[in-house]
Amino acid sequence: MAGARLKDVAARAGVSIKTVSNVVRGQARVAEPTRQRVLRAIAELDYRPNASARHLRTGRSGVIALAVPELVQPYFAELATAVINAARAHDVSVLIEDTGGDPAAELRVACGLSDPLIDGVLLSPQRLDQATLARRERRVPLVLLGERDYEVAADHVLIDNVLAAQEATAHLLAGGCRRIAAVGFQSDPLLTTSQQRARGYLKALHSAGVPYDPDLTPPVPAYTRTDGMTAMRTLLALPEPPDAVFCFSDLLASGVVRAAHDAGRSVPGDVAVIGFDDVEETRFSIPSLSTVAPDKPQLARLAVDALLARVAGDAEAPHTTVYAAHRLLARESSG
Repeated sequence: MAGARLKDVAARAGVSIKTVSNVVRGQARVAEPTRQRVLRAIAELDYRPNASARHLRTGRSGVIALAVPELVQPYFAELATAVINAARAHDVSVLIEDTGGDPAAELRVACGLSDPLIDGVLLSPQRLDQATLARRERRVPLVLLGERDYEVAADHVLIDNVLAAQEATAHLLAGGCRRIAAVGFQSDPLLTTSQQRARGYLKALHSAGVPYDPDLTPPVPAYTRTDGMTAMRTLLALPEPPDAVFCFSDLLASGVVRAAHDAGRSVPGDVAVIGFDDVEETRFSIPSLSTVAPDKPQLARLAVDALLARVAGDAEAPHTTVYAAHRLLARESSG
């Protein structure tokens, strides 16, 4: 039946419209035989809930947006999957937005302009500055993800990047390495992933009494395999190449390992390598890559729960910064 309505499903299943609504929304206990009867009627009539009507009726659509800088990046793809799974537990759908790191696109999503029916936004900003974000006009519920330091009216979910980077560098120091390079330095102050992980790297060197050598921190334009390979070639051309490399992402580390291989250097025999993000490919590379593993499922759950709490009416509650867990995974690449 084209354009079947709730009352059509109710008539087919022999139940009330309220019962059908409860089954569709999953918001009340319905006897299992009744629920199955309603689900059969929904399938037979090809009933599709009308999001616009639901929004008018309840003020909510059951849809949230997740905006990330680059969905092609494995970390963001895996995070998006974790967010979808976390939202599904609340019977909420997720609209994925790839902003390309464009501040105008990031602001558009933060204002809820990507879709007028969304209930709220999870945003991982890359270049959106604090002053612009604070002036956003449409105040849809917003939760920030990632390393950016913002003092705005929004909850923020992240891991402790400084501590994680410090632990990664300390792991290499504990293995006896002393000329430890860092691949991931970027000068743009808006790129705070670089700023925070660099801070952790420097703290670990300082704690171990190892002097900082700027030659061991070649800048990179982006966090890609190609950029990692280029940086490693620069490091290997030094009169005294590094004996270890801490990479600010696993993609950078992949390029670093490839450049070492092309130069006839053994990993970890000649140079130890550790990455950051624990994307799936790191477990299957040769050698398997040591890395910092953010708890992506926990990040997703914390973010979705915070956003849905705001959607449910906690708009005036104090905004919070919540840290998810991370752990260091020592694999073959660091010995």
